Amino acid sequence: MTFDQYKISLQNDSPPTPCSDLLKSLWYDGKGNWEASHNIAQDVDSRDGYWVHAYLHRKEGDRWNAGYWYRQAGQSMPEYGIEKEWEELVRYFIKNQ
Repeated sequence: MTFDQYKISLQNDSPPTPCSDLLKSLWYDGKGNWEASHNIAQDVDSRDGYWVHAYLHRKEGDRWNAGYWYRQAGQSMPEYGIEKEWEELVRYFIKNQ
């Protein structure tokens, strides 16, 4: 799957298949369903899961909690916009799923 195919899938009622849990999480976020996205991400016990979890708390505006999860993920909190980080995450997980 390409990034463009993934973005187009946001027009659908369910995430594309096959799709990793973290891509599903980001898909729900892309659809505006932060709660569903968070429910998936918080259950992925890995550095990648922590990274998505961090992004979601950053998006929520909880910088303190986001900072904790970025550290757990071994990542730095980006200085650029949340939309760019979403794209960066999606591209990373498409490449590495």
